[in-house]
Amino acid sequence: METVRCWFKKFRSKEKPKPPSKKKEPTSNGKEGSKMPVNEEAPSNATKQKVEAAKQYIEKHYKEQMRSLQERRERRYSLEKKLADAEVSEEEQNNILKYLEIKETEYMRLQRHKMGSDDFEPLTMIGKGAFGEVRVCREKSTGHVYAMKKLKKSEMLRRGQVEHVKAERNLLAEVDSNCIVKLYCSFQDEEYLYLIMEYLPGGDMMTLLMRKDILTEEETRFYIGETVLAIESIHKHNYIHRDIKPDNLLLDRNGHMKLSDFGLCKPLDCSNIQEKDFSVGNNYSGALQSDGRPAAPKRTQQEQLQHWQRNRRMLAYSTVGTPDYIAPEVLLKKGYGMECDWWSLGAIMYEMLVGYPPFYSDEPMSTCRKLMGFVSYYYAGNMLLFTISKKFFHYYVFLALVFSIMRLYITRIQAHPWFEGIEWDKLYQMKAAFIPEVNDELDTQNFEKFEETIEFQLLQNLAPGES
Repeated sequence: METVRCWFKKFRSKEKPKPPSKKKEPTSNGKEGSKMPVNEEAPSNATKQKVEAAKQYIEKHYKEQMRSLQERRERRYSLEKKLADAEVSEEEQNNILKYLEIKETEYMRLQRHKMGSDDFEPLTMIGKGAFGEVRVCREKSTGHVYAMKKLKKSEMLRRGQVEHVKAERNLLAEVDSNCIVKLYCSFQDEEYLYLIMEYLPGGDMMTLLMRKDILTEEETRFYIGETVLAIESIHKHNYIHRDIKPDNLLLDRNGHMKLSDFGLCKPLDCSNIQEKDFSVGNNYSGALQSDGRPAAPKRTQQEQLQHWQRNRRMLAYSTVGTPDYIAPEVLLKKGYGMECDWWSLGAIMYEMLVGYPPFYSDEPMSTCRKLMGFVSYYYAGNMLLFTISKKFFHYYVFLALVFSIMRLYITRIQAHPWFEGIEWDKLYQMKAAFIPEVNDELDTQNFEKFEETIEFQLLQNLAPGES
């Protein structure tokens, strides 16, 4: 508690408090008695944000302290149990437990060390976006390999993305799940914000789909199942991801899937993140009311697949984004909740089985119109899509499942006949549906190659010690 007292002393006035005056205040008509009305200004948004930041800091500090203490107790209890089972002598037990205490003290000292960019060696770039880049990096003191997300602060401020980044950092720190990419630490300097995360060398689902074109029904069931668990883990903490798409589904070296990139995630009770911040939905929502509707050229399924494969990577990195995985209520800027993530998962499921998203078109606006047309068609009461034959199941699986599965609660999704046979609690212990080729911990062959920045090339050319 001493830490809290010291922290709050900073906000106390240095002057001694004066005793309250007994003199009556005059009223507006000059008589003594009732007080004059006081105009108290409401706190500004900046003040509210500072108060909220202080509150979050204190809560996070003590939550981490309690978690660290609990983990320390559990480690000691586990060791004592193992020593008792092994019938180790009392003297040897005491020596081992003393050694554990020494290591625990060293670990606590390391935790208090303030991390910075100088503690890491940046290596190969594996991702690039509007606000920065993602690189494989190595911690200099331990040699451990991580992924470093480096975000330019001035660009985030200019585009009003500060609250999104806070939400991303808070979610990663709060959620402890083997379905989510782990955040190890975060820090900043004058120019950049850094997130040090788990490195998954298996690449992303987009790369896998580009290599294989389509997945089998069993492979699809496996990866959709793992994605269901990932989405459930963030929904449990009252967050919506809002950007579920193949390039945000990463594979570890064993082929298991983890959800990443929470830059558009939103807490359900958040008032700071405005709908205008959701750039993809914002770019297309106004165009849905347009009367001019250019017709997309008719293509066979094979032509559609080839066209999508040629353009998918370019669309993934465009500043406008792609509406292929966005729920209609998001495009229409209507109120939405967790169900928008399930819609996106349904679109990915269709792409895995067919080879391209369900409403893909040459022009994003045409995609939006196809999507809204299907929604109108469905709600008009056309139920024929549920009576399709198995022969055409793969081509219409999204139409049949996005409403019958992906709009349901998680327990009903898991109980759906299409997922029959899945052992949900053992998915991450099973052998994965696909094992990526990974040569070593620094292997980046499963990621796209990026042209290196001039700044990085100059740093690499410096002799040791010059930087």
